[in-house]
Amino acid sequence: MRGLGRAGMALVALSVPALALAQDSHQQARTIAGDPVATPQRLRLVNVPAATGKAIALFDGRSLKGWTPWLGYADPSITYKSDPRATPIGIGRDTRGDFAVRQIDGAPAIWVKGETWGSLVHRADLRDYHLRLQFKWGAKTWAPRERQPRNNGLLYHSHGVPGEVFGTWRPSAEFEIMRGSTGMIVAVGSRIRGHSSVAYDPTIIAPHLRYRLGGRQVDIVNGTPTWNVEAATDAERPIGQWNTLDLYVVGDHAVHVVNGVPVAEVRDLATIAPDGTRRPLTHGHVQLQSEGAETWFRAITIEPIKTLPGIVATAGG
Repeated sequence: MRGLGRAGMALVALSVPALALAQDSHQQARTIAGDPVATPQRLRLVNVPAATGKAIALFDGRSLKGWTPWLGYADPSITYKSDPRATPIGIGRDTRGDFAVRQIDGAPAIWVKGETWGSLVHRADLRDYHLRLQFKWGAKTWAPRERQPRNNGLLYHSHGVPGEVFGTWRPSAEFEIMRGSTGMIVAVGSRIRGHSSVAYDPTIIAPHLRYRLGGRQVDIVNGTPTWNVEAATDAERPIGQWNTLDLYVVGDHAVHVVNGVPVAEVRDLATIAPDGTRRPLTHGHVQLQSEGAETWFRAITIEPIKTLPGIVATAGG
């Protein structure tokens, strides 16, 4: 869910505590924008943890058993407008034309049509794991704007009720899947928070914040100038090829890896309670998004871990 910044759509209303954090995030963005432009980093993964238990397949290769579909609005263009008069589809229609198991490249995969915004939500409440999946883009796109990149996402630590965010998704952290931005960190929902380290990069879209090891810390707040942190680099393969995503999560800390390259890290994942207090977000469900592009997913597995891999900059990075 690239969401608000690129599409220029209306933002959700923020509570008083959230407004205070949003104002602080404006200051964060202004300060970073005044910093020198950082040179690119080349990053690599170290100390990859061994699994502490057996790997489990979240996709059985035959059916969508364990996955629950949810669809947002029939007209995706109203998704981000928070119109109380609009009613999401939910599970109110046969979704076999939106999500299915099909054969591609000689093996079964989950097919996501992408025309109607929504997601497949897995029933397992997960914590402390390494998730691996493969994805590749299909041929069709239904982007709301001409030339908008193909867009999708892997949402994790999902919680709350179906459709709580824009009638379409559950609150969560996002491992973005988007051409040029796969691995980006996004807060899905106005009450999700997470810290990351960044540098100012004017070559990318606003808020011009790219993940940087050892960079300035920001709090990621949906609906503000620090609503996302772009991946450190574009490690995605050309359209038509399969990509491997690795998500390492321990407690409220996660590492995003694309085709073996670490591209982002988020710490202190949290939800904001009604009284404004910050509560650690350490577990939840995963969602495979449908957000405007035909996408294939396969080989989805998780295995338990107790530690996270490290990220280091290579020489000259």
